[in-house]
Amino acid sequence: MARQLERFPNLVAMFFTRAAERGDAPFLWSKQAGAWQSISWADAARQVASLATALKAIGLKRGDRVMLVSENRPEWCISDLAIMAAGCVTVPTYVTNTVRDHGHIIENSGACAIIVSTEKLARTVLPAALRTTQSSEKIIMIERMKTAQQGSLEFHDWHDLIARHPADPASVAAQADFTRDDLACIIYTSGTGGSPRGVMQHHGAILHNVNGCCTVISEDFGWDDEVFLSFLPLSHAYEHTGGQHFPIALGGQIYYSEGLDKLASNIEEVRPTIMVVVPRLFEVLRTRITKAVQKQGRVSSWLLDRAVTIGGKENGPTLLDRPTKLLVDTLLKPKVGKRFGGRLKAMVSGGAPLNPEVGGFFQSLGLCFLQGYGQTEAAPVISCNRPAAGIKMDTVGPPLAETEVRIAEDGEILVRGELVMHGYWRNEAETARVLKDGWLHTGDIGEIDAKGRIRITDRKKDIIVNDKGDNVAPQKVEGMLTLQNEIAQAMIAGDRRPYMVAVIVPDAEWTQQFCAKGGARCDFAKLREDSDYRAALGAAVERVNKDLSVTERIRRFIIADEPFTIENQQLTPSLKIRRHVLKEVYGERLDALYRN
Repeated sequence: MARQLERFPNLVAMFFTRAAERGDAPFLWSKQAGAWQSISWADAARQVASLATALKAIGLKRGDRVMLVSENRPEWCISDLAIMAAGCVTVPTYVTNTVRDHGHIIENSGACAIIVSTEKLARTVLPAALRTTQSSEKIIMIERMKTAQQGSLEFHDWHDLIARHPADPASVAAQADFTRDDLACIIYTSGTGGSPRGVMQHHGAILHNVNGCCTVISEDFGWDDEVFLSFLPLSHAYEHTGGQHFPIALGGQIYYSEGLDKLASNIEEVRPTIMVVVPRLFEVLRTRITKAVQKQGRVSSWLLDRAVTIGGKENGPTLLDRPTKLLVDTLLKPKVGKRFGGRLKAMVSGGAPLNPEVGGFFQSLGLCFLQGYGQTEAAPVISCNRPAAGIKMDTVGPPLAETEVRIAEDGEILVRGELVMHGYWRNEAETARVLKDGWLHTGDIGEIDAKGRIRITDRKKDIIVNDKGDNVAPQKVEGMLTLQNEIAQAMIAGDRRPYMVAVIVPDAEWTQQFCAKGGARCDFAKLREDSDYRAALGAAVERVNKDLSVTERIRRFIIADEPFTIENQQLTPSLKIRRHVLKEVYGERLDALYRN
């Protein structure tokens, strides 16, 4: 029988309820001196209660905003819950933010306290805090700082605050009398264009999301002792809900990854049961798995090819496929499964559109792959593929429980329910633009199939309209380009132009192999002018063009100066390309492709 999630009045009540139930069972895990160390539910509850009491003791009042700047770690979760338990509002920010970014968020949110994890992160936070008009800014350091206090800033030590204000979790839980309508956090969108806006997420919005996700797990997989590996930024709404509050609702364990460079080894060590990920990671993993299998020889490569072919058949394997499927199931799938820990129930992809071919690849290898859809403005999950409804890789599944979705006359997806934000913080104009009669106007174009599954066709604002009035969905074309071995990243352009052009980031490993074949050292500056190198990239583009309509085809391209990264501001922290930044960098060169 499927287990139902209780109806909680707020997120704090949900946490303290689970902590009381789970007691000394492990909750939060992190690597310390090369070994995984845990914090129990009971200990976490004591720390949350004490920190909440301390925040009130240093002068924070109900409704005050507290900025949280930290990498993923147990203290992030404890701080977030303590801020809310004190009746305050969490304002998470990305660790990659610049001084200017932090300054904008401090000013816009009116944050009167900031929790910072490390001295390194404080180097961008403190100048921003000093330059704002906020008075008596309180800085709470998780790790001790070597430098002394600066100017008007009031410094506190995170661990000392907890030690000096011991509190009973039951008493603090009883004081958390706020409702589902009360503001829980302000999450600033990562901003694929322009300054980030603060999305006001109330307790009920996140609880609505969590309930819907718990229903999927309970009804389709069975609710058990779940283990999560957290590696997407917790400042992103997807990880905040899916990687923190969802595990809390399930009474699960959360392991904090050591970083993307150690993600593969962390997966094998932790053996997660559920993974919350973004499409770009799957594209990277698909490439790595393919290359690893190819290195094992022709037989393994053949098995992989057959696995994908058989898995892609709409009506399942035929009678003739059965012997080959048996080989795939016996020789290939166990090896791939082991790379993911061996007990993975589902991988849930969200945060950006996924190429169906990538999802089909993992599904063919025996890994349950669920593509979800959402927005920060919807806390953020709107829908998710479910085995019970039939997984179709070109859809993002049916809406979550108690979520209304309809398609407007112009094709825009509209959403209504408790999950929808109350608005943008201090931005009435933008709020009025996207919230109309209770419906969230997502800005996404889509349709709903006969089984109630949503299919996204593109972003309304990202659609390219050429000079003949034809529409081109850039994300579809870019996704096809990056599936080529030669291409790591791509952005296409062509608005009000006669044809499409592209910026291409060549795959680093393929580039090394290209150089090795010619017996030369890789000098990227020279390679960009190498006719054979450009021809090889052009061949990859042409392979994609064969499967595109005339209006979608890439006629010309330029090679990027460097990869699109978070550090150079060309990717958002959730790994979406920032089109406005890329157009600033490459706009003149792209325009030149129409002149030369």
